[in-house]
Amino acid sequence: MKKKLSIVIPAFNEERNICQIVLEISKALNETGYLFEFIFINDGSFDNTLNEIKLQSKKYDNIFYIDLSRNFGKDYALKAGINLAKGDAIITIDADLQHPASLLPKMLQYWETGYEIVYTYRDKPNPYTNILSRISSALFYKIISIVSDNTLENGLSDFRLVDKKVADELVKINEYEFFFRGMIKWIGYSQIGIPYTPSARLTGTPAYSSFKLIKLAIGSIMAFSVKPLYLATGIGLVFSLLALFYIPYILISYFCGYDALSGWASLIATVAFFGGLQLLVLGIIGSYLGSIFLQTKNRPNYIIRSTNLIQIENDPVEF
Repeated sequence: MKKKLSIVIPAFNEERNICQIVLEISKALNETGYLFEFIFINDGSFDNTLNEIKLQSKKYDNIFYIDLSRNFGKDYALKAGINLAKGDAIITIDADLQHPASLLPKMLQYWETGYEIVYTYRDKPNPYTNILSRISSALFYKIISIVSDNTLENGLSDFRLVDKKVADELVKINEYEFFFRGMIKWIGYSQIGIPYTPSARLTGTPAYSSFKLIKLAIGSIMAFSVKPLYLATGIGLVFSLLALFYIPYILISYFCGYDALSGWASLIATVAFFGGLQLLVLGIIGSYLGSIFLQTKNRPNYIIRSTNLIQIENDPVEF
């Protein structure tokens, strides 16, 4: 019996890329002997993406779609696809064609040899992004590798293959801050990474703004580490000790006739510095408390408005 692959593709305003990615992936997999299906997740697109996916689903009986009620973000869109995928292996890939579909046969070879997760990472900085994006990307992966217990390669991508048993475990995870790249590293199993060179984006522009990237970075760190809290505690302890050491200096200066308390400029600078430091520490603590608050609400990660993948009795469907 032939094994089946589920190709999960999140799409946000990718109407001009849908047809081409179907052709590219089909070309890469047609000679492998596997059965395969496409699962497109329309993540709140406001262009013609959904209609284009529906058009392709009418042409090919192995193309399915999940239409989310709004834009929930790429990681939740991926989770929506994985939650409903039924293949023996699930492959996630971006719709912008920067992930080379030609790498799929090699990923399948590693899977057949026993690897349960085959992930990819860029072998060099993305030449199709500006220098600021490259620096911020490298800095992000460096920081998250330091503050968390997982090492993330620079340029780690959402182009990966996971075995069905891995996907079954991912389905059970229902966290508010869901960072797939970190979760894949955390979950364990037998993994191997493959370097790749990104292709030029066929059409459109990247969906992530600078604000979204910063939000993603902060949320990812909060989701996988409490080290920032330890850092805040350490900063507080260090400056408390420095303050204690400063008291003897004040007393000695006072009794020796020196005015140790003069200097308004230095006083204001010190107050401003410690005020900013306190706000930083409170911000770190507040971010964790905010995540806990949102998690306790137990809201669904996403809401499905419509799909042709399964028969939905009650619309919308919450997960």
